[in-house]
Amino acid sequence: MSGNQGQGTDTRAQGVYVQSLARGLAVIRAFDADAPALSLSDVARRTGLTRAAARRFLLTLVELGYVRTDGRLFTLTPRVLELGFAYLSSLSLPEIAAPHLEALVERVHESASVSVLDGADVVYVARVPTSRIMTLAITIGTRFPAHATSMGRVLLAAQSPRPTVELRALTDRTVTDPAVLDRELDAVRDNGFCVVDEELELGLRSIAVPIRDAAGAVVAAANVSSRAGSVDLVHDVLPDLRVCAAAIEADLGRIGS
Repeated sequence: MSGNQGQGTDTRAQGVYVQSLARGLAVIRAFDADAPALSLSDVARRTGLTRAAARRFLLTLVELGYVRTDGRLFTLTPRVLELGFAYLSSLSLPEIAAPHLEALVERVHESASVSVLDGADVVYVARVPTSRIMTLAITIGTRFPAHATSMGRVLLAAQSPRPTVELRALTDRTVTDPAVLDRELDAVRDNGFCVVDEELELGLRSIAVPIRDAAGAVVAAANVSSRAGSVDLVHDVLPDLRVCAAAIEADLGRIGS
């Protein structure tokens, strides 16, 4: 299950792969919530670049306004949001989903989100939280391994062929056997929803359903998350979650028509 490996190999073989662009993006991706400020050595280690190459990329990004430095540590600036803004704006999904998620949260009194698939990860594009139920902070743009999340499994189940993903254990309940995951994804595809129980974080359960475009293709997923044992997700949440997804689909269809 390896995602976009094939496409990268093709572009290299065709001589159109721009290595400097790939390295520059790798430098940006070196920063995350756990490491918002990095030294030159940190960036070199995280990207596999030499210190000299990492320094050139960092100083170029400083010049372009995507990175700032105090002379020792480097941090991203808000300008990096521009890199994803065009995608989110053209998709129109966050604005469309927000009011429907708000209505869903009012009905079920649990946090709700919408995400899309990016390689082996889900990326949150809309979210309406209630009380904090996770130790992991979730904001727009947060990424989690798709195999350990309800939205991720909904999105993976819709892929043909299904991408190969690294089945990393995040808790002692995370599915790490490819054959077991394949059976889970078959069930998700057949049932039209997915429940994940404490596989992303202990104490957290979630349920997700697909969001389809006018042609019937799965383009996103919506979920509701709750503390384990606090609510019957299938009985008490799934009907309202499906209503929410259908409303988002209807709005997407009107915009696309």
